[in-house]
Amino acid sequence: MKALFRTISLIVMIVFLFIPRQSFASSDTLVVLSNISQTLDQVITADQSSSTPHSVYELTETDVSYLLDATVNIANSVTILGIPSETGQRPVVQSDVLSSGAITGIQWEFTGFQTKVVLQGLYLLGVAPNGLVNTSAGQGVQVAADSVDLIVNQCVFDDFTQFDIATNAKWDKFLITNSEFRNGVEGDGQYYIPESLRSLGVPCDTVIFNFNTFLGVAEGPVLANVFVPYFEFNHNTMVDGCKGPVWTEQMTNAVVENNIFYNQFAVSDNEGEYYGKWNYLGPGGPRVAAVFDYAPVDSQNAVYAGFTFTGPDTGAAAAAVEASRKITVKNNVFFNSADLLTLYASINDTTAVVGTNAYADSIFVPEFMNTETAAMFANTAAYPNLVQSRNVVGADPGFGASIKAMDAGATGDGVGLLAWISAIRTSTATTQYFAYQRSSGSALPKFPTPEFTSGDLIYTATFTTTDGLKMGDPYWFTGTQTGVKTITNVPHTYSLSQNYPNPFNPSTVINFSLEKPSNVTLSIYNVLGQKVASVVNSFMQAGSYTYQFDASKLASGVYIYRIEAGTFVSAKKMILMK
Repeated sequence: MKALFRTISLIVMIVFLFIPRQSFASSDTLVVLSNISQTLDQVITADQSSSTPHSVYELTETDVSYLLDATVNIANSVTILGIPSETGQRPVVQSDVLSSGAITGIQWEFTGFQTKVVLQGLYLLGVAPNGLVNTSAGQGVQVAADSVDLIVNQCVFDDFTQFDIATNAKWDKFLITNSEFRNGVEGDGQYYIPESLRSLGVPCDTVIFNFNTFLGVAEGPVLANVFVPYFEFNHNTMVDGCKGPVWTEQMTNAVVENNIFYNQFAVSDNEGEYYGKWNYLGPGGPRVAAVFDYAPVDSQNAVYAGFTFTGPDTGAAAAAVEASRKITVKNNVFFNSADLLTLYASINDTTAVVGTNAYADSIFVPEFMNTETAAMFANTAAYPNLVQSRNVVGADPGFGASIKAMDAGATGDGVGLLAWISAIRTSTATTQYFAYQRSSGSALPKFPTPEFTSGDLIYTATFTTTDGLKMGDPYWFTGTQTGVKTITNVPHTYSLSQNYPNPFNPSTVINFSLEKPSNVTLSIYNVLGQKVASVVNSFMQAGSYTYQFDASKLASGVYIYRIEAGTFVSAKKMILMK
């Protein structure tokens, strides 16, 4: 009888381990249905106003969209979790048409000091059901409190015309992974928006963009005039962007690797913008528009970095700041298409005289790294920790035919990138736009997105990365998410936690903490001591991290996961049961 009881208990335990977690909605989780009598903002606002607000909201409907009549304002730590359908369709959150004929400007606003916000598995759509977009304040997420941790994973931001994500607060952390930012460019004169992440002149704590795609978005992370202690931009695909994709001139710690920049900074600068230093805020003269443009750290940002530096931006204090900067730009691809270069030449051949300036409407050809920035990387005495290597300039990735069709306006989605640039540079732009299969608003946008179904973002060129994954966003080749790491509070010690779930099939989560910035390797070994997978092999900042390990290619059995970080070494056992 005792043996039978033990057997039954073991079976119950195994069954419990392998039942999907979302099947057990805890008392802290509110499952939200799309309701014709209440919009999503009304449901969440009412719950947040109650005496016991939930901290997790699960959106489960995928055949109709969740409508918003007002901004969802949340002041607590919260998780907004989209539960996909069996076909992978994600819940869609959509701005509604108000009785005034307008639509909600900002969809989500987070206002809680030192809170943690997680958005996962959502499709955020800026187009209303009648096709209207908010061209003055179309925004997905606003962080409006200091020291907020915003984690975004497996989300789509579609057709927001101002900012996909923005902050006007200080020392926020952003971890954006496995997500896509698509379309939304307008020709109303503000051709430098929308922006994927906009920091409005305030310092951020950490900004990480890994495994994302930016398709037809004006700008990538815009962090030009702010201080960010750590910026990481790894395995992102950027196609047809209008202004600076990684505006990072004041960074002190940055890693930019394995990205594809295709037709980026396509609008570049004309003469007035060049001499007006539209895209360069540092000391000295103007610079040619470039994907990478680093400048000496100014005195205010040096203070943010912990240096006693209140005088002019020169001298020993300034030299100490510059020598301490650690920036790696490695293994990136930069390419301007032939038709874009032809357009630049055409514009510059037909410049008109404006006053005494014969080149007032000419345009600069954007560069990968301008002369001044390249000189900083070459000056190893002043900048011993600035490293660039294996960057490929001028190699065509070989995307699908619809990418070139989008440039030429042959897809029916607006006038195309080239005609749009011409309209901007001849000051004739009004409501022109370009897009890749723009969402109508009246029909539910599909996931996977059209660009996945078409395969247009699968490139044909051969590129070598630093970690064995495909260059840019690997999703277009694999159709699955890549392991995610999460930085939380800085710990006081090194640690490696037991994976969960354990046993697992086929993926499990591994947590570890770093007391100090360290070179980290996290590897998986079989019982014979043979390494079967490498999860991490990079320099990392102090913090707590979460990685999802996919063991679908391994056989059932016992495995060892082992971490080395500086002098810290630890190993634990895990069990794969298929």
